[in-house]
Amino acid sequence: MNLNYAIFRSEPIMTTQDLSQIGSHNKREKQAYNSNPDIKLELSKDNIELVPLAEKYLKGFHTLTKEYKKEHEERMKTERKSRKKKYHDMLNSSRNCVADELMFTATPEFFKNMTREDINEWANTCMDFVYNDLCYTKEQVLHSVVHLDEKTPHIHCVVVPLVKKIDNRTNTERYTISKKQYIKDKIHLSQLQDLYHKRLTEKGYDLEHGIKGSDNKHIKIKEYK
Repeated sequence: MNLNYAIFRSEPIMTTQDLSQIGSHNKREKQAYNSNPDIKLELSKDNIELVPLAEKYLKGFHTLTKEYKKEHEERMKTERKSRKKKYHDMLNSSRNCVADELMFTATPEFFKNMTREDINEWANTCMDFVYNDLCYTKEQVLHSVVHLDEKTPHIHCVVVPLVKKIDNRTNTERYTISKKQYIKDKIHLSQLQDLYHKRLTEKGYDLEHGIKGSDNKHIKIKEYK
């Protein structure tokens, strides 16, 4: 008997350049994907947009974070010269990520004989997990799509963990992008993976938990797929 496994992974996106490249991949903006022969562009029209984004990722990111940028630029007016940074430079030199990419899928056999409607229903369960358990708001989701043009259906959900936190240096509340507000560390991620599996089984999906400890060796989402 073949077992099907629930898979949920998270990978920080550290720079706006990386965000642009991931957006180009997720939105299928290239004419060819020589590095990934599994992608069948003739099937890309069947991909399911869960949270659509009409514009490019970087423009969507700047729209989502416009208040953060405004706050930063206002603060730079009174900041001493040695600490002044343009918004773009601040984002890319920070130890914080600019976004987080969530990936949801399962072992290939799970999707066998599923209709598009069945896959969409599974995907909506995954997005419920993003909103209700990870506690992202819909405004923080930059883009979410189900790729049906590769061997195994999977979701790419890119979120921007923009929050307001107290700055200890100035004791004022400021915007920041902090993945740790939602996924604190590897232990917390493991707990969330347990919860994700629980949510799926509650919906009647016959899935086993993903292999424990599989995150000990860092594997990028692209490589993992």
